[in-house]
Amino acid sequence: MEQAQTELKAHLMATSEEFRQLAARHAEYDGLLDAIEAKPHVTPEDEVEEHRIKKLKLRVKDQMNEIMARYKAEKVA
Repeated sequence: MEQAQTELKAHLMATSEEFRQLAARHAEYDGLLDAIEAKPHVTPEDEVEEHRIKKLKLRVKDQMNEIMARYKAEKVA
């Protein structure tokens, strides 16, 4: 199952501009979170920003999963 997910993601990265853009945004949010977590002292503002970025990252992941589910449904139909 994990192998199929990986292959599907690779296929969509190669064939879907929308999926590539979402993946790039997801990676960008990941980097921003890493930067906040790497700080020696996290301020309350950092915590608020971290929470906001996590929500955005989750929304992007949901959109990517929706594209994958739609692709699977099209292949079955």
